[in-house]
Order: sequence, then C-alpha cells, then structure tokens
Amino acid sequence: MQKGFAQWLAEQDADVVCLQEIKARPEQVDTKAFEDLGYHLYWMPAEKPGYSGVAIFSRPEPFHVEYGCGLPLYDYEGRVLRADYPDLSVMSVYMPSGSSGDARQSFKMQWLADFQQYVEELRREHPNLIISGDYNICHKAIDIHDPIRNKDSSGFLPEEREWFDGFVSSGFVDTFRHFNKDPHCYSWWSYRAGARKNNKGWRIDYHLATLPLQDRLKSASILPDAIHSDHCPVIVELS
Repeated sequence: MQKGFAQWLAEQDADVVCLQEIKARPEQVDTKAFEDLGYHLYWMPAEKPGYSGVAIFSRPEPFHVEYGCGLPLYDYEGRVLRADYPDLSVMSVYMPSGSSGDARQSFKMQWLADFQQYVEELRREHPNLIISGDYNICHKAIDIHDPIRNKDSSGFLPEEREWFDGFVSSGFVDTFRHFNKDPHCYSWWSYRAGARKNNKGWRIDYHLATLPLQDRLKSASILPDAIHSDHCPVIVELS
C-alpha cells in the first residue's frame, strides 16, 4: 500500500485480482481504497499473524466463495481461496516454499501431492478453472536465470519440476507460455545483490487454466516494472 499499489490497481483496471502472501487481515488494511475501485474483497488469512494468506479482489460478484481447501493443515496457513462465477472459477493459491530447510521441503512435497488430488476432484464440478498464484516452482530451465547453479535449490528441484510436468499434463495450460516462448521472463527476484536490476530472477507465479478455457485465452503478460514487492504481477486476459 505504501508503494502505490492502490493507485497502480486503479490504472490497471483488472476485473479479478488474486493476491498471495498478504500477511495481513482486512482490519489491518485501508480496504476503502479498493472498495472505491468497485472491488468485492475476499480474504483467507493465515491463523498465524503476519504470515502467508491469500485474497481475491473481484469487480463481478461471485455467486460462491470457497475459503480454504478443506484440509486443516493447509487452511491454517491460508493457502487457498476460490471465487466461482457463472462461466469459470478463479483460485488464488500460495504454495509452500521449501527453502527454509528439510522439514518445510517435506511439507511442500506433501502439499503438492494433496493439492493435485484436491484439484482433480474439484475439476469434476468446476471444469473451467484458473489457478492463479505463487507456485514457488520454476517449471523449466527457461524459467530461471541460472538453471545450472540452482539445480539443487528448492523451487527448481527435479522432483518439483516433475510434479509440475504432471500437473500441467493432467489438463492445464501455462497461459504465459501459451503466448510467449521468450527467455528471461521472470516474476520474482531476490532482494540480494541487485538481482532485480540485473534480471536474475525466477518465474514462479502462474495463471494455469484448464484446457476447456484455452480457446478463450486472449493474452498473457508479466509486468516486471510494477515494483510493489519482490514479486511482480502476472496477467491473463480471457474473452
């Protein structure tokens, strides 16, 4: 908010905005700035203060909002929020990071398995689904600035990338790669050593759309010049 997010959002004119790692409850934020832009606000904060959490800001009012995924281990950390509209559903998801050590990496791998099963069941009811958010995984070598040195880093481990392969193959489109095959397109940069200035980044934020939505995809982009955090916004446009 102190870095001009509300003003940027007014200029962007997005219909649905998915936020991850919000680290706040709505009563801690001046939400009027977003309400004045015509957004309905839905929050799924973590139980632990100042940690994790997701939100969806939506101009069209969803007919249903699902808070969490029904698995207390993950809902405690505020990782999943879904808004259902007549012709599609949009999920804001914040996948765990495993970078802090073996215990959290193990937690991350368990999450990936559980999340895939959850989504497989969900798609029977909601075949038109967009899963937007911070996946904390670079899918392919093109998605990371230094694939050789990072081959043993959490977020680019072979088992994580293999999971991503399987998840996409189960019936999703990586909407950015659907339109853009160029290298050096990243959505997150470390705060260390001028990583963003030198574009030494990782593409870990995605809009994955189920295959029935593929014909409705109009464009997808990454906005590295929008500097409100160590991540930048990613966009998908549908007809």
